[in-house]
Amino acid sequence: MSHSSPAYQPDPRVDDYISKLPDWQQDICRPLRDLIHAADPELTETIKRSVQPYFVLEGNVCALLAAKDHVNLFLYDGAIVPDPEGIITAGHNNKTARTVSFKREEKINSRALTAMLKQIIANNRAGGWRKLKGP
Repeated sequence: MSHSSPAYQPDPRVDDYISKLPDWQQDICRPLRDLIHAADPELTETIKRSVQPYFVLEGNVCALLAAKDHVNLFLYDGAIVPDPEGIITAGHNNKTARTVSFKREEKINSRALTAMLKQIIANNRAGGWRKLKGP
């Protein structure tokens, strides 16, 4: 994917976050960012918790966080979005967010991740996972 002219409005603070990462983490974050935005053109990006890139549309959709030996993508789905391809790597029982971790040179399962992102966005538009999950 090209990074020269994205089809979305980049937040310069997210650009700054990614540019300060080691090259191999940038190589994960940039295509992830493009893939996240491709899931819905209305999605926006911002910084929350002072440094962490969040992607939002009628609520949190996901967030990026680079760690020492991997990059985490937190999916804010209340664990209600199906994961038929098993891409979730942590937080299986978390009540708010689950994690997909990417290590150096690991391939992103774009199809599975896009399907999950689209479902999270649809859930947000329907009132959010808390409403959909019920008491």
